[in-house]
Amino acid sequence: MKNLLFLLTFIGIAVTGYTQTQTTADFDEVLAKELGADTYGMRTYVMAFLKAGPHRTDNKEAAAKLQKAHLQNIKRLANEGKLALAGPFLDNGDLRGIYIFNVASIEEAEALTKTDPAVKAGSLIMELHLWYGSAALGLVNKYHDKIAKTKF
Repeated sequence: MKNLLFLLTFIGIAVTGYTQTQTTADFDEVLAKELGADTYGMRTYVMAFLKAGPHRTDNKEAAAKLQKAHLQNIKRLANEGKLALAGPFLDNGDLRGIYIFNVASIEEAEALTKTDPAVKAGSLIMELHLWYGSAALGLVNKYHDKIAKTKF
């Protein structure tokens, strides 16, 4: 788990194009302020590890309906600017996916997790951690719909 957090932090730093020799000519103060970036181009988020919950169903129809509601909630949170990034793990293990909430406190992220139908149903549980990553994650949702040919 610590290795995953290190890797995600490293990727966050790499995404910003951060170097110690970065010139002020490359710096966009307006964008940095809009994204809530600190002087390193970073900010605090809350990362959620979505884990298989105790109440998973084998009923394919019920599971599909719950998954659709889960995805609709993800889209809503992204549209509200509360969710910077979300996605599943593809190995079908107990660790099902991640959210990176665009909030600065565990308490606010916890309140948002309670809006997820899969969490409400007990199909998923979430483990929350403060995370320091690239403020450029705030741009993901702006561009995602432009590159997604098929929508959820």
